[in-house]
Amino acid sequence: MFLFRWLWKNMKGCRAIYIVALFMTVICQSMYILTPYFTQQITDTFIINENAAENLKNHSDLLVWMLIAMVGFTLIRGALQYGSNMMYEHSSQMLIYNVRKVLFDNIEKQDATFYNRYRTGDIMTRVSGDIDMIRHSVAWIIKTMLECVVLFSASLIFFFSIDWLMALCMLALTPVIMFITWLFKRKVGPMWVDLRERLSTMNTAAEENISGNRVIKAFAREDHEIERFDEYSKAYNMANKKAAFMWLKFFPYLEITAQSLSVVMLVCGGLFVISGRITFGEYTAFSGLIWTLSNPMRTLGNIVNDLQRFTASANKIIEIYYGSPRIVDRSDAIDKPDRFEGRVEFDNVSFSYGDTKVLDGVSFTVEPGETVVIMGETGSGKTTLVDLIPRIYDVDGGAVKVDGINVTSLKLKQLRGNIGVATQDVLLYSDTIDGNISFGDSDMPEEDVYKVAKAADADGFIRRLSDGYDTIVGERGVGLSGGQKQRISLARALAVKPAILILDDTTSAVDLETEKHIQEALASLDFSCTKIIIAQRISTARNADKIIVLKDGKILEQGTHEELIQRDGYYREVYELQK
Repeated sequence: MFLFRWLWKNMKGCRAIYIVALFMTVICQSMYILTPYFTQQITDTFIINENAAENLKNHSDLLVWMLIAMVGFTLIRGALQYGSNMMYEHSSQMLIYNVRKVLFDNIEKQDATFYNRYRTGDIMTRVSGDIDMIRHSVAWIIKTMLECVVLFSASLIFFFSIDWLMALCMLALTPVIMFITWLFKRKVGPMWVDLRERLSTMNTAAEENISGNRVIKAFAREDHEIERFDEYSKAYNMANKKAAFMWLKFFPYLEITAQSLSVVMLVCGGLFVISGRITFGEYTAFSGLIWTLSNPMRTLGNIVNDLQRFTASANKIIEIYYGSPRIVDRSDAIDKPDRFEGRVEFDNVSFSYGDTKVLDGVSFTVEPGETVVIMGETGSGKTTLVDLIPRIYDVDGGAVKVDGINVTSLKLKQLRGNIGVATQDVLLYSDTIDGNISFGDSDMPEEDVYKVAKAADADGFIRRLSDGYDTIVGERGVGLSGGQKQRISLARALAVKPAILILDDTTSAVDLETEKHIQEALASLDFSCTKIIIAQRISTARNADKIIVLKDGKILEQGTHEELIQRDGYYREVYELQK
């Protein structure tokens, strides 16, 4: 029942239409008993009645009106069916729009741990195939269930109004149908859950291969990846067949039991006509409505099958739908609408990924406008350190402060709005270069876009492109070199005029001359900016106000370039190697 309450909650804006559609379905299905009723009356009055000829002569107008009523009610039923189907479709489309909107909004608000836990292919499956199954449940499953219940109930009422014993004979096989359906539900439920997981695995493999196609080609692993995807595809295929064959295994029993109603009808109905218990017209009515009992019984298996699929998909969606990010604004968050000064302080900060400690007791301060370079071996915790400033992650111990305020006490939007980030692994969107640079401020004037592009030493190569700033960047920046992508990423970070600029090895793919130009531009920005730079080049660190060297999550050494080259440490070793 929880799932159906959840559906109702998300049908806001179309509930009235859906209720009208349900009401129309009830009327439409109830009207199916009218044709057999009129057939019974015509048969008993104008065909087998001993006064049939006289009735036909004296009451021919009654016969005409009965025939007109049969045709009229059939047309009305068809119109109601068409109208209700249109309303079901409208409601189901509105439902999935509402669900997809909430789902995507929630995905966007999740913190980094969410994306560490859920694979991209799995998330895409949830917002596409699983949501479409929700639409199917509203547009078909619920509608079909109601049709079966109303049709079955109306027919039973009609049958009992004619002859209770005949009606009971027609119901004799119902317990058998229910038992078979119960067995089927028990067996097929886990299969749909397994099938859903295999679909997610297959989609994840496809997404990873598409996004990583260059790596695959570079290592000539096409055949290996094709074989691996084929294994996932076969596993999904086998799971699909297993679920389908389970339905086919039970279907003959349901079909035979449902068709047995015809045998019951012939035997019991024939005996009752012969004994005079029911008239031939009443037998005709029973015969004309036997499908209203057999069809719901036959459809019951399909409904249970689809309900199990719906349950598997809905549970996957609800898992994310109600998922809450851990990194959110506190109820007493400090409102700081003005531009930040840019003072950053790490106070005995510790952080772990699960059981792996990444940072341990890190403390340092960066004054407004200063440039600090973070250096260290791979895995020393450099990227994690800077991720704690915009609260990509939250510390396990200690505190990260901006302008003297713990970042957990600041509003996320205001905090991150004052921070510009450019990473080594650049993500560019399938948009123009202009659109990528102005990503943080879509209303940015063109002159400002050109200005920050020049500061990032990107203006020259951009203007040499076929369409300049209007050049469409391929997915993830395909078609651009690593250095070009890094410079566009830097321009994007500068475009928001941040109080704190974080550069994570942003110039690793550019030549020394370009790096020098970028450093000069960063030193002469027309706005105050605290710069925290992760770098491996001495040329980047040389002019920094402070250099911090990390090792195994702890500060190994810190100081200026001149101070550190006088010591016999990691920085001195790097300096000697790069001289």
